[in-house]
Amino acid sequence: MVLESLTNPLSAERHPFAVFLIGASYGTLALFLSLWIFEEQSSMVMVFLAALAATPLMYHTLHFEESKDSEPTNTSMLHQHTPAIIFYLMLFLGMAVAFSIWYVVLPPDLASGLYRVQSQTISNLNQHVTGNVTQTSLISKIFLNNVKVMIFCILFSFLYGSGAIFILAWNASVIGAAGGNFIRTHMATFAGAVGMHKVVAYFYVGSLSILRYAVHGIPEILSYIVAGLAGGILSMAITRQDFGTKQFETVLLDVSDLVLLSVLILFIAAIIEVFVTPALF
Repeated sequence: MVLESLTNPLSAERHPFAVFLIGASYGTLALFLSLWIFEEQSSMVMVFLAALAATPLMYHTLHFEESKDSEPTNTSMLHQHTPAIIFYLMLFLGMAVAFSIWYVVLPPDLASGLYRVQSQTISNLNQHVTGNVTQTSLISKIFLNNVKVMIFCILFSFLYGSGAIFILAWNASVIGAAGGNFIRTHMATFAGAVGMHKVVAYFYVGSLSILRYAVHGIPEILSYIVAGLAGGILSMAITRQDFGTKQFETVLLDVSDLVLLSVLILFIAAIIEVFVTPALF
């Protein structure tokens, strides 16, 4: 297939920026196809098509990562899988940036319909974290909600192999909608207040938007990627029916370490979201 032949796991892990461009291409293609064919349901069809385009590459990458556990090595688990984690992160960032750019570029009426479900999700999340709550309870609420998403990543990857890509594509569309909305809302304010040229204002507000969501968003997505990688590796090992072997025990230990790492990153991300992001923005 055309999209599947764009790259391979080994090349993708060696060229992260190329993966970023591929992610942006997948997101852009999915966006316009959903508008063209399924305009009324474009919010979710866009996510589905972006995930569908990335599925073959995700599947082959998981197979490649699982095979590393069968090879004797003195390197740590994290060192072995770091290229794959960076690959997934760049793929996600490519989609998120593409969705954000098109939110800003498209006419407001068209963008509001295209990102309708994402905007409603953002509104619901904002309602859940507002009100008279202590910082401790807010951290707990954010952490537990993110753990639920992490569990979904593990289950989707375990059951569908590369199923976590759907959750990553969905989060990319939500962050893209949030970032695009932030740019649109604040662009005129910043430009009028400081008298900046329109193009300069777009770059300034766009950068501010990316930073606002990246501060805590990237650790969260990193956690989901690690969890999805764990579920996918376990799924590949079970498919190969290596039960009871030394290799399968190594895979189980590897998966357990990845899950614990994912939980730790999520807890750090929750602390950043409560204390750091509000202080900076």
